[in-house]
Amino acid sequence: MSIRDRQEGFEKKFAMDEETKFKAMARRNKLLGLWAAEKLGKTGTDADAYAKEVVQADFEEAGDNDVFRKVRTDFDTAGVVLSDTQIRSIMDELLATAVEQIKNN
Repeated sequence: MSIRDRQEGFEKKFAMDEETKFKAMARRNKLLGLWAAEKLGKTGTDADAYAKEVVQADFEEAGDNDVFRKVRTDFDTAGVVLSDTQIRSIMDELLATAVEQIKNN
């Protein structure tokens, strides 16, 4: 499934306005950053700082390739062995989690 297909599926499944989409993506990126920080052995304020770096990475270009690339590069540098598919799967799961958190607030 292409990135475009996934994005279109997300948009159909969650049918949200732009502001809600932005909030969901930002929350997903924070959750992803915290997840990745744990894999990288970061805790406490270091984990929070890393999560902020992941959120910031999303402003480099449209879509989520910039966020994926940051995590992939950091994992490769640190020797964390996860496939691209595994990372993208976690990104999808965390997006669903973020959407549910936003809808339930």
